[in-house]
Amino acid sequence: MKYLIAGLGNIGKEYEETRHNIGFKILDALASASNVVFSTDRYGDIATLKHKGRTYILLKPSTYMNLSGNAVRYWMQKENIPLERTLIIADDLALPFGKLRIRTSGSDGGHNGFKHINEILGHNNYPRLRFGIAAEFSKGQQVDYVLGEWNKEEKEKLNERIEIASKAVLAFGLIEIGKVMSEFNSK
Repeated sequence: MKYLIAGLGNIGKEYEETRHNIGFKILDALASASNVVFSTDRYGDIATLKHKGRTYILLKPSTYMNLSGNAVRYWMQKENIPLERTLIIADDLALPFGKLRIRTSGSDGGHNGFKHINEILGHNNYPRLRFGIAAEFSKGQQVDYVLGEWNKEEKEKLNERIEIASKAVLAFGLIEIGKVMSEFNSK
């Protein structure tokens, strides 16, 4: 069975360590732990990870956050992966730092990546993993915060939280999503 795991972020050195790129960071950690490497392909960087009889197509879209739907749709079609076996990973301001929220559907919550995916797919009924980045910014500073780098305290805990998110991604391919939600939404 194949699964598409799309970690959202923005390409470019200036975005690498930003909160908005947590989707890329989680996929990088998964790939590194499994000794697989990304290669550049249409609409993004792709790696294929095999785990317990499952194949995970890891996608880091090169379309920038606001056009993520183009990459997701293309790779779903190219790899013939149905919506229920597609997982989108992105940052979430509404969650405390490092908190995971896995859902089978939901609104875009003001997130431009989800917004574009919803537009391209024509609905919002697809699995997603939101990674909390908190909302520790002053009025009018949201963009600077989201596109800012992790603070010292966050950096100290980031790898541990990414590891838990990585386990959630692998569980997505192995067990029913309700069980994944029960196990990881409380962590």
